[in-house]
Amino acid sequence: MSKSSLPDLHRRRLLQSAAALGAAAALPSITLAQGNGRAIRIGYQKSSTLLTIIKSNGTLEKLLAPGGAKISWHEFSSGLPLLEALNVGGVDLSADVADTVPVFAQAAGAKLTYLAQESPSPSAQAIVVRADSPIRTTADLKRKKIAVTKAAGVHYLLIATLEKAGLKFSDVEAAYLSPADGRAAFERGSVDAWVTWDPFLAGVQRQSQVRVLADGRGVADYQRYYLASTPFADANPDVLRAVFNELQKTGQWVKQHPKEAAAFLSPLWGLDADTIELANGRRSYEVRAVKLDALGEQQRIADTFYAAGLLPKKVNTAEVAIWKPAQPG
Repeated sequence: MSKSSLPDLHRRRLLQSAAALGAAAALPSITLAQGNGRAIRIGYQKSSTLLTIIKSNGTLEKLLAPGGAKISWHEFSSGLPLLEALNVGGVDLSADVADTVPVFAQAAGAKLTYLAQESPSPSAQAIVVRADSPIRTTADLKRKKIAVTKAAGVHYLLIATLEKAGLKFSDVEAAYLSPADGRAAFERGSVDAWVTWDPFLAGVQRQSQVRVLADGRGVADYQRYYLASTPFADANPDVLRAVFNELQKTGQWVKQHPKEAAAFLSPLWGLDADTIELANGRRSYEVRAVKLDALGEQQRIADTFYAAGLLPKKVNTAEVAIWKPAQPG
């Protein structure tokens, strides 16, 4: 496999990501229970802290079930397959995904509505190397093999960090791996570096001997987005309002009660509370409405991936639907 260019197989898989719908195909199609309300399918991933808490507490069920809504939860390994499922009608609402992921979904023609945004958390993702690695600077990554999850926020972090050091993405060998597989490859020495995000980042920092080579500060804001399929958003404004309100309340609780939040999440994530508190400390969890003029970095991400040959077409990130909370009064 050439180290001077992106492997053709990986390039084709990335450009055709909307076809990777195995997870979505296994999900039930949406149905309205006659006389009993709606079926609401919510997709999430391990780093979906706020919705993990909401799910465990049964908060949305308590709010929406009296009206007949039936909620089901579906876990995904990362953001790209989650939005693929949203695109093809496998789920209706998406928990937080990194800012890169909607760009790929938009390139695939997905009809998505931005529901909410978390304010930047740039240090919640990073490039790590083993503590004894000879790699000392980003420039040292040239011709090295790096584990990264495709289309995730860390994918953009890697490209942007390399460019800042005067390197191209084609100057490294990318190994596209899920977070779990990325860590395994990193710890057995199959890759020279790993780009990951919290809580996976905090986990490897506390459980292995590693060094952070670079994080997102000054390079990638790392804003996370909550989305809905546009048909669902148009038909269910009450559901979006309920989800938005609970996300805001839960985000505030996590930041105001870090130890309690870590203890709550520990058995759900299978991580010790100290690791979770470290991870949560780097996330803003400040949930806010999305404004079109706040999508500037989305366009930079889209342009960067297109220039690297990783998007099939140019994307105008302003051509999206944005849900707006009703104004009081």
